[in-house]
Amino acid sequence: MTNETLETLLARELHRIAPDIDMADVDRDGDLREEFDIDSMDFLNLVAALSELTGAPMPESDYDRMGSVNALAAYLEEKTRAAQAR
Repeated sequence: MTNETLETLLARELHRIAPDIDMADVDRDGDLREEFDIDSMDFLNLVAALSELTGAPMPESDYDRMGSVNALAAYLEEKTRAAQAR
């Protein structure tokens, strides 16, 4: 999966959860939950959707690595690359 594809998936899923937020206005290094005004259930739904779409496992023990848009994008890239290498 390419970086561009991952970015598109991430943007689409974030928009699904927070449709009123414009990605252009988001601080990509800011706290994900604050930038998108999402609660813990929204976050879990986001992680579950991204895991299903990418085929990459995203265990709860890694949630602290998904704190911003940029961090989540980097995490997805790492996980999908590892999954493809198997």
